[in-house]
Amino acid sequence: MIAYLDLIMFAALMAVILMGFPVAFSIAGIAILFAYLGWMLGVMDISLLGAFGQRVFGLLSNEVLIAIPLFVLMGAILEKSRIAEELLDTMGRLFGQLKGGLGISVVLVGALLAASTGIVGATVVAMGMIALPAMLRAGYDPRVASGIVCTAGTLGQIIPPSTLLIILADVMSNAYQQAQYEQGKFAVEALSVGQFFAAALLPGLLLVVLYLLYILVRGVLRPQDMPSAPADVARPSRAQVLQAVVPPILLIFAVLGAILGGVATPTEAASVGAIGALLMAGLRCGGSARVILLGAGALIALGVLSGLHPVRLQRSDLSSSDFAIGLFYAFLAIAGAAAILLSLRSGMKKRILHEAVTSTATMTAMIFATMLAASMFSLVFIGLGGEERVAHILGNMPGGPMGALVFSMLFIFVLGFFLDFVEISVIVLPLVTPTLILMGHDPVWLGILIAINLQTSFLTPPFGFSLFYLRGAAPKEVTTRHIYQGVAPFIGLQVLGVLLVWLVPEIATWLPSAIF
Repeated sequence: MIAYLDLIMFAALMAVILMGFPVAFSIAGIAILFAYLGWMLGVMDISLLGAFGQRVFGLLSNEVLIAIPLFVLMGAILEKSRIAEELLDTMGRLFGQLKGGLGISVVLVGALLAASTGIVGATVVAMGMIALPAMLRAGYDPRVASGIVCTAGTLGQIIPPSTLLIILADVMSNAYQQAQYEQGKFAVEALSVGQFFAAALLPGLLLVVLYLLYILVRGVLRPQDMPSAPADVARPSRAQVLQAVVPPILLIFAVLGAILGGVATPTEAASVGAIGALLMAGLRCGGSARVILLGAGALIALGVLSGLHPVRLQRSDLSSSDFAIGLFYAFLAIAGAAAILLSLRSGMKKRILHEAVTSTATMTAMIFATMLAASMFSLVFIGLGGEERVAHILGNMPGGPMGALVFSMLFIFVLGFFLDFVEISVIVLPLVTPTLILMGHDPVWLGILIAINLQTSFLTPPFGFSLFYLRGAAPKEVTTRHIYQGVAPFIGLQVLGVLLVWLVPEIATWLPSAIF
């Protein structure tokens, strides 16, 4: 029994979480309990817990993770200001007259919202309240409508910018460095969030294509499941389409373009996204369009010009032309600040900013509390010999490195039925990924495979978070059974996506190798 204390510890954690206790407290409590048991039984050196302070400092001083609250804030502002709702309504009316057109519009809007917000819960709830009733009124089968809404909402986990990809990049980078140390390499290479954003872009679009093909084929084979929208639904004008679609697309290009183009780090790009979302919300809330648009243009010009011709005003050899350019930059900064202040004022009047900040603080606290607790859990698990056990299990899998990868992917898939992606990422992945990388698997490719696999955790019953989100927002005629049956084909499509990326690694590795 003592020899298997690490496995008992993991099983106890699963049991406590399934009993419904708060996740972060459950993880930390189990870690402390088993650290004490290990010390009392003489199988763990309690002084190992002294390293926990260094782990906390390393986590809280990690500049990459600052991007998480900024991206969450960006998505919360877009959701609270109803910009996402307007986009969904416009696209639904645009494609509604086609068979399966409403389903197509929901998937396309899900992809756009994924690339501009990255928040699964907000997207699923918004679609459940707006698109799902419209699909039911058009005669859609409740199972089909529920499956499309749930699945489109989960695209926010694989299409960058994504909280999952930021956490995964940090975990995989640490695992890659650990693997290099164990190989005797001390000039280690690091992996960046930008690499994972680039690697996830094509697989994310691949999933969108698979969903659209499924909807089109099902619309042809079973048109009664996805009829067109009622004829009395007015098609939006070109101006309405541009007004709804162009701002999110510009925000996507500003954020992802800055990261993939090497202009800004993910944290800097996240701040650009948050400011862009704030300016869009300011326009939506009745702020002066002229001031906000001029301020936005000034900020864009400042970013471009200062990159092309940087000026250091503190230099003693500053020329008169450089001084004039510096003053012009200051004028652009003042114009941008005025637009930001006006947007803040408009957002506070409508209480959009209050709700967005509250939502951001809640989600950020949950993520970081889980990560801190998981750091203690992994420390105790290692102290009980769990790391060596995991390496031994994977190293003795039939089929060598490929067999170990198959086992790990199946294990993560099964855990997704019961655990959230954050819990799996910060508890399980640090234990298995260093060994998989040592076996020769490309860390970026491996990370994207795991990311698509983790995305299914939002759809797999009984604890898929998207299922809960939709259950709370769906009309009464949509039952839990409808939702479970509706997501089943899309889970199969996500598994197909994993297999395609597995068989054709270039889908995940080509873009980051071309850019970085």
